[in-house]
Amino acid sequence: MREELGDAVLDALFSQSPLGLHVYDRELRLVRVNTAAELMREFPVDRMLGHSLPEILRSFDVTDAAAVERAARGVLETGHPEFDLDLRIRHRRDPAIEAAVSVSVFRLQQADGTVLGLAAALTDVTARLRAEAEVRLLNEAAVRIGTTLDVFRTAAEFCDVVSPALADTVTVDVYDAVLRGRAPAADAFDRDPTVRRAGFRSAAGPDVQGVPVVGEMEVFTPGTAYRTALDTLAPKLIRRLRRDARWLDPVRRRDARLLSAGAHSMILVPIRARGVVLGLACFYRWRNPTPFDQRDLGLAQQLTAHAAQCLDNARLYSRERSAARILSGGFARARATVDAAVELARTHLPAGTGGGWFDAIPLSGSRVALVAGDATSGTSSPAAMTEVRGAIEALAALDLPPDEILHRLHDLASRPSTLGDAAATDAREGSPATCLCLVYDPVSRVCTAASAGHPAPALVHPDGHVEQLDVAVGPPLGQGLAHYPLTERALPGGTTLLIYNSALVGEPTSSGPPLLSRLNDLFAAPQPSLQAACDRCAHALAPEQPARDAYLLLARTRVFDDSRTRVWTLPNAPESAARARRRTVAQLAEWGLDQEVIDDTALVVSELVTNSVRYAKGPIRLRLILDTTLVCEITDDSSASPHLRRALNTDENGRGLFITAQLTQRWGVRPERRGKTLWAERSLNRQVPVGVEAGEPSP
Repeated sequence: MREELGDAVLDALFSQSPLGLHVYDRELRLVRVNTAAELMREFPVDRMLGHSLPEILRSFDVTDAAAVERAARGVLETGHPEFDLDLRIRHRRDPAIEAAVSVSVFRLQQADGTVLGLAAALTDVTARLRAEAEVRLLNEAAVRIGTTLDVFRTAAEFCDVVSPALADTVTVDVYDAVLRGRAPAADAFDRDPTVRRAGFRSAAGPDVQGVPVVGEMEVFTPGTAYRTALDTLAPKLIRRLRRDARWLDPVRRRDARLLSAGAHSMILVPIRARGVVLGLACFYRWRNPTPFDQRDLGLAQQLTAHAAQCLDNARLYSRERSAARILSGGFARARATVDAAVELARTHLPAGTGGGWFDAIPLSGSRVALVAGDATSGTSSPAAMTEVRGAIEALAALDLPPDEILHRLHDLASRPSTLGDAAATDAREGSPATCLCLVYDPVSRVCTAASAGHPAPALVHPDGHVEQLDVAVGPPLGQGLAHYPLTERALPGGTTLLIYNSALVGEPTSSGPPLLSRLNDLFAAPQPSLQAACDRCAHALAPEQPARDAYLLLARTRVFDDSRTRVWTLPNAPESAARARRRTVAQLAEWGLDQEVIDDTALVVSELVTNSVRYAKGPIRLRLILDTTLVCEITDDSSASPHLRRALNTDENGRGLFITAQLTQRWGVRPERRGKTLWAERSLNRQVPVGVEAGEPSP
């Protein structure tokens, strides 16, 4: 009975058990196998009966075959079994099949100790090890992808994680709009097909570059697998890539590289996050002979989904950073160009809605224009703010006064879609755009301002007293009848202007203290810097949760003293040109300027005064300003604006402005209440220190 039972057990093990069982003789030749084992279909080892263990190991590409053979011979000699040897086996058929097995080896011997051979029990652990590897890869992706808010860096991190763990080569192509913070169109027919390579990684090595290279643009050809995946937004598994596939064209660089590399399997996954199509991730196998399968496709989709969230975070950051740059108006550049007139500080408290902006624009005569605006709906796009700022900068370059700038902006905003769709939509829906325009002259200390629905700025005097600048507020841009009265006020040196939007101060309440009282308290004590005062004031004034982006701009005025400016009034007579020339030469020599600068400026002054004598009737004023550049201004009572023209060789006049344009960096005409001022700027070869009236003011 016992013998019958033993025979039945052996028969079941070798004909019914799913466990792989191999029997080897003392020479390690295969003599019997379990034909019912799960691995027999993919790895028909029964066909190798009589072959030696080394031959079988080589036949199935077993990793580290020499170590396996040494372990088997050790068991045969010592009798000590080996447990849980992890092996990877591969069938060389096309397509290749790979499996992971756990092997335990025992010595077979009779009761008297005679050694008969070895028995090897094989357990297929492919599914378990693959699941563990997938979990490790997903965990690694969660840690390593998205460490920055840069699209290219995020794409590179994704490629580094995926290759070679899942694919021999992986690429990331994103729509060009993504790099500018914009969302590509949802409809494939409306979407710009231009993509840019953002990430690439190959198992061939870090020095290998893809086609196209990272940073290069390309358009996926219609009808290709790439374009189809993006248009349909459906991931695509190409288990076996045929070289004669109709969509492959060896003439195209990408396809030629694909064919030359010997890629035999690929996966294409559209990169999508928050309903936005960002680009395409491509996975290729050319070194690993095992083709991708459905499980690989699922893993690729999970990895791409995580990377898509990180890439979209980078896109949104780029968009918000662009909005912040628009809001600040290139603040670093503004500080450098207007520092002689005002000291600037700003604080921006974003609420994620946008809508507010401010800028500092250098003007002729060392003046500065401080402009600020707000879309009270908080929904204006950066593009609309850019158009408004661009229009203001262009109008300010014409040296128009603030009220005239606002009148022209009002006319532009009244035209449908002239200042951007978002701004036009705000105006139509009753959520107007406001604007404050203020010009400060550090020579005369005069501040002129006009407002289109924007809060009037506050003034902090050098002694700490706070008051509101009396600016008559006109209608918002594009609404009502344009009427923007101009306010003029002479400010002492060291006065601080506070320019803000209504989101910062909120709506006035009967229970809280008035704004001026709060400002008096905030500026009662001196601060270590203007920026520190700006930050403290903004955070104290702002509500706990602003409804939209809030900002505060502080501008502390400077004053040019007599050592840096000279003014002469000349009679309207022919000899005034020579007199102006002599006084200019003497003054520039006193300032210690280079002889070349003196000679060029004297010639320019002589030509401009001669023009005023010819076309004006009243007295002529000559003003020289020593700033980071040398400014000369000629003011007369003629409203006629001169124009640059090229005089013929036979002409006796008409060369004054041509000479001015050749000898100066820029020139222009500024309208005055009566007459005009023609100005010109000449660069210097040395830096002029910024000066303020005696006495260091408090913030």
